[in-house]
Amino acid sequence: MDEHEIDWNRALREQWEWHWNHQLRDRLDGLTDDEYFWSPVPDAWNVRPRGSSKIGSGDFTIDFSFPQPVPEPFTTIAWRLGHVIVGVLAARNAAHFGAPAASYESWEYAGSAATALDQLETQLDVWTAGVRGLSEAELRIPVGEKEPYPEAPMADLVLHIHRELIHHLSEVCLLRDLYLHTNRASR
Repeated sequence: MDEHEIDWNRALREQWEWHWNHQLRDRLDGLTDDEYFWSPVPDAWNVRPRGSSKIGSGDFTIDFSFPQPVPEPFTTIAWRLGHVIVGVLAARNAAHFGAPAASYESWEYAGSAATALDQLETQLDVWTAGVRGLSEAELRIPVGEKEPYPEAPMADLVLHIHRELIHHLSEVCLLRDLYLHTNRASR
């Protein structure tokens, strides 16, 4: 590679990996079940034991409806992690990197913070390895019918997924801060 050429794969990965390694990962350590399920407002969408919501295949399901209510419901850490794990990562890992099929309806949502973080790490590992394996030519190939914008190149999808990860996981960190400051008196 010429010293003036850009290694686009490295640049795309570093966009995500820098945020993960320097701003997000440590902030998720020690996430408790109380924080994971905590709802700072009434009627927030959450992950719940089977029976109170219908989306998911395991003992825990996720709140969702289509079309979404207006205004959109507030979502908890559990819901946001479920969204990132399934809708942002697992479905894309299945569509583009040979991982098992995944959907909101088929997913076994985590009933604990530790399980959710394990699921997140697993899906991130698959995503990162998949992106790392993309050649310059593969980054230019349209993503196809598996995505809402089939003509967009794979590099656009990688950028989108990284923005989603940074966005939603930053929200999780903010909710952890809110939980800490809201519940300080009870500690």
